[in-house]
Amino acid sequence: MPNPRLEIERLRAEVAEHDTRYYQSAQPTIDDQAYDRLKARLQELEARYPELDIRDSPTQLVGDDRSKGFKSYTHRKPMLSLDNTYNQDDLLAFGKRLEKLFQGTALNYIIEPKIDGVAVSLSYEHGRLVRAITRGNGIEGDDITQNLSHLDQLPKTIEKAPEYVEIRGEIYMSHYEFDRINKQREKNGESLYANPRNLAAGTVKLLDPKEARNRQLEIVLYGLGACSPENFFNSQSEVQEKLRNWNCPVLEKFWTCCGIDEVWPCIEALDQKRRDFTYPTDGAVIKLDSIPQQEIAGYTSKAPRAAIAYKFEAERAETILKEIQMQVGRTGAVTPVAILKPVPLAGTIVARATLHNEDEIIRKDIRPGDTVFVQKAGEIIPQILSVNLEKRPTDSVPFNFEARLNELGIQAKRKSGDAAWRVNAKDEPGRKSRSLRHFASRVCMDIDHLGPAIIDQLIQRGLVSDLADLYDLKFEQLMELEKFGDKSARNLLEAIEASKDRQLWQLIHGLGIPNIGKQSAKDLEMKFEKMNAIADADVIALEKTEGIGKVMAEGIFKWFADRLNRQQLDRLRNAGLNLESKIKTNRVNSPISGKVLVLTGTLPTLSRSEAAEKIEAAGGRTSSSVSAKTDYLLAGSDAGSKLTKAEKLGITILSEDDFLELIT
Repeated sequence: MPNPRLEIERLRAEVAEHDTRYYQSAQPTIDDQAYDRLKARLQELEARYPELDIRDSPTQLVGDDRSKGFKSYTHRKPMLSLDNTYNQDDLLAFGKRLEKLFQGTALNYIIEPKIDGVAVSLSYEHGRLVRAITRGNGIEGDDITQNLSHLDQLPKTIEKAPEYVEIRGEIYMSHYEFDRINKQREKNGESLYANPRNLAAGTVKLLDPKEARNRQLEIVLYGLGACSPENFFNSQSEVQEKLRNWNCPVLEKFWTCCGIDEVWPCIEALDQKRRDFTYPTDGAVIKLDSIPQQEIAGYTSKAPRAAIAYKFEAERAETILKEIQMQVGRTGAVTPVAILKPVPLAGTIVARATLHNEDEIIRKDIRPGDTVFVQKAGEIIPQILSVNLEKRPTDSVPFNFEARLNELGIQAKRKSGDAAWRVNAKDEPGRKSRSLRHFASRVCMDIDHLGPAIIDQLIQRGLVSDLADLYDLKFEQLMELEKFGDKSARNLLEAIEASKDRQLWQLIHGLGIPNIGKQSAKDLEMKFEKMNAIADADVIALEKTEGIGKVMAEGIFKWFADRLNRQQLDRLRNAGLNLESKIKTNRVNSPISGKVLVLTGTLPTLSRSEAAEKIEAAGGRTSSSVSAKTDYLLAGSDAGSKLTKAEKLGITILSEDDFLELIT
């Protein structure tokens, strides 16, 4: 065999790299089973060669999810991970070790769903939530309170609570929300997220809490960290009962049993039921029910000895890869899509799978005509795991991404450091279609009756090439479209005409400037008030805008410097679109002009969006997190930790009545 020291060093580096991709980037490149096999091989070698120092080995450490930009806090009780097994014999061996430790004592177990999400620890002091922290490195984690503060299920207070308690749980994204986001990305021609866990992990670490709110996260609580007094709980099942009494979001189902031999039927029952749960699950957690017994069993450097995770085998299928299609997004990014011979998998018929990018195809050496193994990542998105090389056709050749683009007539290039190929020409039909769909969407120009099918017809017939062409459409031209009559043609023309009067930020958002979303568009309107002022601003002036960073500023400047974009903007101006802020309030005289306000809790009469509109109309700016830059906190009922922090910082607290009186 290879030199054991070199082999161990190689495996440590490989596992550490996968840890970084999983915990910090939320973009793993191998599935859980492949990762566990690597780690098991490393553990086997380290056990065989104990003379090699293992203190800094990833086998002895908890994967570190800490990120720059977040403040770290120390867990009062370490937040460890769990040892994994896919094997029933290993599970029984785990039980036998505990039986040997507790000779003559009946051992009760609790079996819980293993949720495929992001571990979190909630700290409550005297019944009030003070902080939400990620697992981090097990000793300290990142403070993500502001990114979770909007979760309705997250209890801000709990009654009859201990003096201090850390409640452990999991942040996840429901199948429905994950599907909604991916459908929107597919509509926009953007690459799909691989699974709910990765997207949830990326969302909790967004530095912009407003963007995090656009993705609906959920939370479930199930465990215990530090607690004062220590004997407040005697068992894990008692923890579950208390959490339910506190109106916390809890596990939909768990099982208790006596003896390790009774655990397996419970795991099988969980495997049958878990597909009905709202959260993704990838296994079962088995632990001693007695908390005193858990403490006696003790801990390794990274995991408790009284618990283990049994991981379910992901369902896979074998099928034929018929072809690789290219999908062009609104921004010009080209995403490869595998077209498969339809095959049943995890309750659905799978006919397509994402391939992500050229590097993914090269890494797995995927070729049209191959027999491939397909798995549903997170039981949602089909992905190709590998190729069955024994069944590869003898005349098979490696897939040439660039040649396939040329064959399809897609003029694109891949810049150094960019994972995606991007089309060169803005007049590529797929890119034009995505751009027009975005422009007409509800969060932009809100043009009713202008759906994808109509947009594609307009492009195919040469009636529309860019955004400005929409405002040149004539009744007679629309009457030539399929399934169009007098009424539908007039409805569309009226909707297009109505869009001319939209808010300035809606037009800014609709233009498709790179990295500029709804809030960024509002920030630009707030700062410059006129489209001409934005177009003429330099990078320094743009970067001074609240909410606009350097990369965004450079993208805005570059977009307006493009001659074709300028021409399109002139045409929109000539068509009569609104290019100035419509806010009529005298911002200069407003008490909150230029001030930063944070909203928290439930207001008596105003919704959050209504309150935000009034703030912006008066020249103020909303923020989702309380800091030294916050001028006012607009607080309703159940204000939670934001109110506590604002009080500590001496920030002025406004009720709804105070706020309305201030801006009147």
